[in-house]
Amino acid sequence: MASKNLFCDLAFEPINGLFPYQPGKPIDELQRELGLKDVVKLASNENPLGPSESVKKRIQQSLDDLSLYPDGNGFYLKKALSDKLGVPADMITLGNGSNDVLDAIARVFLSSGRECIYSEYAFVVYAIATQSVGATARVSKAYQPDQQSPYGHDLAAMEALVTEKTSVIFIANPNNPTGTWIEPEALKQFITKLPQHIIIVIDEAYGEYLDEQNQVDTTKWLQSCPNLIITRTFSKAYGLAGLRIGYSVSHPDIANLLNRVRHPFNVNSLGLVAAETALQDEEYIRKSREMNKQGLKQLSKGFKQLDLDYIPSAGNFITVKVGEKSAEIYTRLLHEGVIVRPIAAYKMPQHLRVSVGLPLENEKLLSALKKVLAHV
Repeated sequence: MASKNLFCDLAFEPINGLFPYQPGKPIDELQRELGLKDVVKLASNENPLGPSESVKKRIQQSLDDLSLYPDGNGFYLKKALSDKLGVPADMITLGNGSNDVLDAIARVFLSSGRECIYSEYAFVVYAIATQSVGATARVSKAYQPDQQSPYGHDLAAMEALVTEKTSVIFIANPNNPTGTWIEPEALKQFITKLPQHIIIVIDEAYGEYLDEQNQVDTTKWLQSCPNLIITRTFSKAYGLAGLRIGYSVSHPDIANLLNRVRHPFNVNSLGLVAAETALQDEEYIRKSREMNKQGLKQLSKGFKQLDLDYIPSAGNFITVKVGEKSAEIYTRLLHEGVIVRPIAAYKMPQHLRVSVGLPLENEKLLSALKKVLAHV
């Protein structure tokens, strides 16, 4: 039994009910625990291609400057984003991953007496950020498993929770861990119906993985929706998870507020130059999207052959229902050298989330899963 924390009485009261974010198990940790050498990690939605060659070259060229502080304003990355997106640089806020920006949004716009809305099965950081500032979370019911978008955001249910205390609404599109996606027309209609004193956050961490015909530039919505914040990351499709860099695009006045609470030098030097370089490598993104598309097909086909239900995904992962023994299945997969993600913390105790890997990695997962299912 864990002992009582001696300093709980000194902490901000809502912090006492928080549990730390649990990331996917690292490869070297599993190797140490079980003495394994051949380990595949399909747990954290990382890009299995690794960073592009142009990014690695730029990082190598920048190593001599590590004794210097980074540009705290991120001038060149903001300029690159400004040119790429067609928005002024003063609409951009840089973060130590998009998670950093999400946390800043909570610190600026939420507090005790204010409410935040997010969907059931949405990214767990929304709950953590909301509780950490003492705000009240109102969680909307998601679509049922037998509906058109199983486990996805039900915008009507979210709208029904709006009160005069509502300050922020978080929407992940595509959503993690379900992989569900809201069509742009429905999403924009939802946003425009809401009072403009409510901050709406569209978390587009997985947006680059959408098929090109489904991609819509939501930054154009800012002209008519000044209360909108769009968050994005370089951790997923751009393959830079280890450097922790993300950003948001918003009205300049919102960006100004976010920058007031942003930690000094929150984006490191290598992250800045890597992201600037990655942003120009459109061929890498095309290759990542195509590899992911094929990987989703491979995993979906494999799950069907194993007679397992799964949630169709628009991200670089797929959530599969393995049943009441999911915890045992997860552990047995670890012994087979395969790391996936249990998501009981998302109130989905019968599911596992599987990141899309390289073809051989996906095959290793499917083979291991077939073996494990035969013994549970």
